[in-house]
Amino acid sequence: MHDKSMTKSGDIPRKKGRLPLRIKHGNAVVPIYCGKVRNQERYTVAFHLNGRRIRRTFNTLERAKSEAQLAAQRIQSGLAATNDISPAQRECYLAVERLAAPCNVPPVAAMDEYARCRGLLGEVPLLVAVQEFVRRTKGMTLGVKVPDIIPELVEAKKQDDLSIGYVNQLAITTRRFAEAFPGEIAAVSSGDIDRWLRGLGGSPVTRNTIHRCIKVLFSFAKSRGYLPVTEATAAELLSLAKVGDTQTEIFQPNEMQKLLEACPVHLLGFVAIGAFAGLRVAEIGRLEWGAVDLDRKIIMLRADQAKTASRRIVPISDNLAAWLRLLPRKGAVTQGTKTGVEVTALARKLGIKWPHNGLRHSYISYRIAEVKDAARVALEAGNSPEIIFKHYRELVTENEAREWFSITPDEGWNPPPSGKRMYSPRERRAKILQ
Repeated sequence: MHDKSMTKSGDIPRKKGRLPLRIKHGNAVVPIYCGKVRNQERYTVAFHLNGRRIRRTFNTLERAKSEAQLAAQRIQSGLAATNDISPAQRECYLAVERLAAPCNVPPVAAMDEYARCRGLLGEVPLLVAVQEFVRRTKGMTLGVKVPDIIPELVEAKKQDDLSIGYVNQLAITTRRFAEAFPGEIAAVSSGDIDRWLRGLGGSPVTRNTIHRCIKVLFSFAKSRGYLPVTEATAAELLSLAKVGDTQTEIFQPNEMQKLLEACPVHLLGFVAIGAFAGLRVAEIGRLEWGAVDLDRKIIMLRADQAKTASRRIVPISDNLAAWLRLLPRKGAVTQGTKTGVEVTALARKLGIKWPHNGLRHSYISYRIAEVKDAARVALEAGNSPEIIFKHYRELVTENEAREWFSITPDEGWNPPPSGKRMYSPRERRAKILQ
């Protein structure tokens, strides 16, 4: 333990058997050796640093203790090498430090992230996983959140000149979805969507309606580069809820006669065209009077107006022509966005139940009974013959169909102005008899 460099020949630095002073910090111990140089007391601190033995000499014990305490702290915290690390281990650490330097990441943080990634990947090499991620996300804008996409989607649909009702429904549904999933759209799974839809309650039909809006959102996100273009979206992977066969409900001829005679000017065209031409609500909402040709007795639906995105010509029956001739027929058939709400409220006041999609269902049911040709009715209604045959065949008799297409306005009757109901001659006679 005696350091010969500290003493001259013949000097005795310490008594025989005297141990050096030891400074401890945790498990680290740094010795201080006492001796004389030219009859002056000297104190030497000895420790290992980066694989080399270091000795530092001081002329006071206090300074030696301070240095020993500092060295012990560094050894304990791992900032200095001790005898338990080999030169090979030291070189390995320095190599890791050099590799991590361009990423500006401490070696410990780099190894921690690597270990966690390997834990998730199992036997899959990390490089393979990264290469696959780069392939899938090539050209993508990463980190886009669901709420940020909604304004883009709504504006795009408005620019596509879709109906106001459809755009409003899409906006309300997708905003509701964004409240439940405020994070990145790429992180939303099909399981997440399924649990959310089921948590809303409601019938399978309602769930499917909401699901279709969510599919529009995810398809739009893919088109904007927010989702991988080579893969099906989470909404597409989720199947629609299975809907059992439901009974098709329709209006009776006497109910329709009563409803039409109570309709004010701005609602009459909507009800008459739906009941006697079978156009969908959205199609009527996009219809201009210029497409209604009473001379040729046809309604011409452009491809951008029809749900099936294909041009369609619908015949105008004699009784429909009689109702439409009572109207001014300028501009759009429907005015505003609350036509459906107003007409169902009117039916309720009259004590008439409004079946789901009742106008269209009624037209197809009575039309198939009249012409007995599913293919012809499918072409007029913009449906498939299979759907027509499955849901509408034999719901009404041929006599009931003749009665339906004989519903006409009484002679001399005119539709009441908006906001005021006028009574038909038949109703006026009934009131007089009362």
